[in-house]
Amino acid sequence: MDNFRADHDNKWLGILLERYTLLLFGVGMKYLKDEAEAKDCVQQVFLKAVTYLPNHTVTNFKSWVYTVAKNQCFMLMRSRKSMPQTTLLPDFLEEELVFTHDKEKEVLLQTVENVVEELPFGQKECIKMFFLKKMSYNDIVNQSEFSLLQVKSNIQNGKRNLKSLIEKRLKSI
Repeated sequence: MDNFRADHDNKWLGILLERYTLLLFGVGMKYLKDEAEAKDCVQQVFLKAVTYLPNHTVTNFKSWVYTVAKNQCFMLMRSRKSMPQTTLLPDFLEEELVFTHDKEKEVLLQTVENVVEELPFGQKECIKMFFLKKMSYNDIVNQSEFSLLQVKSNIQNGKRNLKSLIEKRLKSI
C-alpha cells in the first residue's frame, strides 16, 4: 500500500488486490452462494478500489477491502429481492424499450414468447433458464447437457438472435 501511495501506480494496487482475491471470492461465495456472482463481486470490489484509493487513505487495507466486499454482496442480495421472480421480458430488452401503453408491452411479451420458440434448441433452452427461471450459468450447466462455454455462447447468441427476431416481428405489426 505504501508503494501505491508513493507513486499512485496501479501496478502496486494490482499486486495488492491479487493477494486478496481468494479472500474476496470467499466472501462472495459465503453471502451470494453462486460462483459467477461471487466473481462479479470481486471485480466490482477491484473497480471500487481503483477509483476510491487514489483519493483516500486507508490504514487497514484488509479490513477495508473485506468490508467493501461484504457491502457489495449485501447490495446484490437486496437488488435480488427487489426484482420480480418471474419476468417474461429479458432485462436486455426491457432497458431498450419504452412503452406508452400497457397494450404495447402486452404485444411485446406475446411476441417474445413466440419468438423464443423459433430460436435453435441450445439458445432457446439457455435463454429460458437464464432469463425466465433466473438460473446462473453454473445452474444451467448442472441441469443441462451444455458446457459452461456453450451456455455462455448460447445466451449471447440467443440474446442477439432474439432481439433481431423481435425487431423484425414488431416492424411487421
